[in-house]
Amino acid sequence: MKTCHTPVKEIERNWFVVDAENKVLGRLASEIATRLRGKHKPNFSPHMDVGDFIVVVNAEKVKLTGNKLDDKMYYRHSGYMGGLSEMRAKEVLEKKPTELLRRAVKGMLSKNSLGRKQLKKLKVYTGGEHPHAAQKPEMLEI
Repeated sequence: MKTCHTPVKEIERNWFVVDAENKVLGRLASEIATRLRGKHKPNFSPHMDVGDFIVVVNAEKVKLTGNKLDDKMYYRHSGYMGGLSEMRAKEVLEKKPTELLRRAVKGMLSKNSLGRKQLKKLKVYTGGEHPHAAQKPEMLEI
């Protein structure tokens, strides 16, 4: 069976809006990562970016199961000795609620230039408003 190679000019990229209110973080992130990669399309190729644009609203209302809100840690390193800083998921949700979902999706994409390109198609916002009305996005139920 041959792999189909869709020319770049023929790739159709749709815009979708996802409401993250009362959705579990991991389940939501895995579905968004699949849509960003384009694995739901029949012309999927692992070496090409054929995915759609995803706009997520109400990112501050996402849920975490179990004790993850208090136990899950997020780490950053400044590059200097002793420069490791850590934050609990609860603190990240209070300070930057969009960062929680963005990091979850980033961990599910490939760790190369293709994954970085796909992550740029994810737009995360707090609240129910977004500035992408001109693209006429469709609602996506997850």
